[in-house]
Amino acid sequence: MTFPDITLDLRSAAPDLRGRLLANAEMAPLTWFRVGGPAQALFTPADEADLAYLLAHLPAEIPWTVIGLCSNLIVRDGGIPGLVIRLGGKAFGEIAIEEGNRLRSGTAVPDVKVARAAADASLDGLAFYRGIPGCIGGALRMNAGAHGGETTDVLVEARGVTRAGEIVTLSHAQMGFTYRSSGASTQEIIFTSALFQGRPGDRAEIQAEMDRVTAAREAAQPIKERTGGSTFKNPDGGKAWQLIDAAGCRGLRIGGAQVSEMHCNFLINTGGATAADVEALGEEVRRRVKEHSGFDLHWEIKRIGVAA
Repeated sequence: MTFPDITLDLRSAAPDLRGRLLANAEMAPLTWFRVGGPAQALFTPADEADLAYLLAHLPAEIPWTVIGLCSNLIVRDGGIPGLVIRLGGKAFGEIAIEEGNRLRSGTAVPDVKVARAAADASLDGLAFYRGIPGCIGGALRMNAGAHGGETTDVLVEARGVTRAGEIVTLSHAQMGFTYRSSGASTQEIIFTSALFQGRPGDRAEIQAEMDRVTAAREAAQPIKERTGGSTFKNPDGGKAWQLIDAAGCRGLRIGGAQVSEMHCNFLINTGGATAADVEALGEEVRRRVKEHSGFDLHWEIKRIGVAA
């Protein structure tokens, strides 16, 4: 499927745009599932000012979507209409250690790099990011966490750009964090950087904790497969993987998509899966869990775009 080319209209509305703008850009190679249709227009801004400029001039009728590392994402087979914004490069990929045991990171930085930078600076409290396969922008949106730590535990503030092109800073309280979500996820803000609070620690001990997290992931999760990480949130009173296993879904397949034999809360593309296969498999898992145990599973993986 291809969309009408809107890049000329975008450049006409924002003639001083400096970032990269592509029409009908392939999305499947960018996603960890390796599935999905194209983006009608894919924009990689040169820096925060370039992003703010485009948003301030973006025609109101053009929808926009923000993506990161695409690790926790299903792009549907029909693709994503409108403008897709992907932050990258030096402007959104820098890390700095600041006074008061603080670390500032661009939102395109992978979570694991934040963990490593903190360890190198002997900053404790951020090692849990070693176990999260995403970037800081996604961590802010979904209050990402693992191995006993969450983003809400360490965030001081987040900076971003609104739909109107205004640059704003949100405090921890304004982020409205809850389990695997934030109130900011409902706001039209593209986060560009975040400030984290660490605490003094021993570098060797922090590295040992990160090694433990790494070993735990490799032993329990299909990290070498085409997957999107944890598929469903843990419901109150239960663990998603246990409920999925108890419902007989371990190894369940639809098309080229399969529930991981290694970890039941992971879906994998065994080769040749479509986005429709992956999403249909997830919905079938939800149905069987509801039928077996009465629990409602809610997607942790974000699904965007239109069906083929």
